[in-house]
Amino acid sequence: MTAIQAAVLVFFSVFAALRAAAFFLNRDKEQIARRVQAYTRDERKGVAEPGGQKKEKRRLISALGALAPRKILGRAEQELAQTDIPLKAEELVFIQTAAVILPILAGRIMPSYLALAVVLALAGTFGPTLWIKQAKAGRLKKFNSQLGEALVVMSNSLRAGFSFLQALDSLRKEMPPPISTEFGRALQEMRLGTTTEEALLNMTRRVKSDDLELIVTAVSIQRQVGGNLAEVLDNIAFTVRERLRIKGELKTLTAQGRISGLIVGFLPLVMMFFIFLTNREYIMLLFTTTMGLLMLGAAVVSQLIGIVFIKKIVNIEY
Repeated sequence: MTAIQAAVLVFFSVFAALRAAAFFLNRDKEQIARRVQAYTRDERKGVAEPGGQKKEKRRLISALGALAPRKILGRAEQELAQTDIPLKAEELVFIQTAAVILPILAGRIMPSYLALAVVLALAGTFGPTLWIKQAKAGRLKKFNSQLGEALVVMSNSLRAGFSFLQALDSLRKEMPPPISTEFGRALQEMRLGTTTEEALLNMTRRVKSDDLELIVTAVSIQRQVGGNLAEVLDNIAFTVRERLRIKGELKTLTAQGRISGLIVGFLPLVMMFFIFLTNREYIMLLFTTTMGLLMLGAAVVSQLIGIVFIKKIVNIEY
């Protein structure tokens, strides 16, 4: 073992020991925070609890993930709050770290598979991030599509004589996830003593929806100056439905450009894979010669520039 390897090993050993000590010293606070979080989270129905052995594995993974810095865990917790992925922040950090480290270790042990290990390490670096981003985008899209109907439910509840909290409760019971989950969590925060404005602002931080921010702003103003909240919600519901209609029309009009972008992005990869299967010696010149590597780098840069320009063209602000 060289001096550098020994220094790295000692550094990580001391860091892990300090993080473990901090984890056990703050264990009571973490348990209190998790109990409060359990009351402010609308749990999914019909999901079976993990068995004994599986539960122990998840505890071990959480304990290893808890060694990460608190800033990283906080960012992971915020990312998971915007998705429907049933993971803890510690588990997500452990998965991301293992997806990068394990291929690198495998490449060191088996040098003949070093290229494959590098590819897997890159996939482990960007794969979980893309997975989280896709889950967030899908959940946000579904949430926005449910907002118009949710506003109608709230407006009808207020006209029937319900209070604002009772209207939120009826929304939580009658609407499907994810909108029922988010409004149910805000309702639980209010019942635990959080002010209405703060609970609604917390929901906007989790969801990151422009339409929801419009609703929260209108509700906050109405609670300060008064007025007919049911009529305000009806007007916002009309605005939200019109925005969704215009968004659908824009997607239809820009469909050709988006398909062109996909073809521009994937056609060179498909052709390279086809040539690799049919004439490997011909395509390997790109990877084994200096001129080939320069041409390959220029092609990648050109592809990225083309994708960025096409994305700028088809993404219309509304």
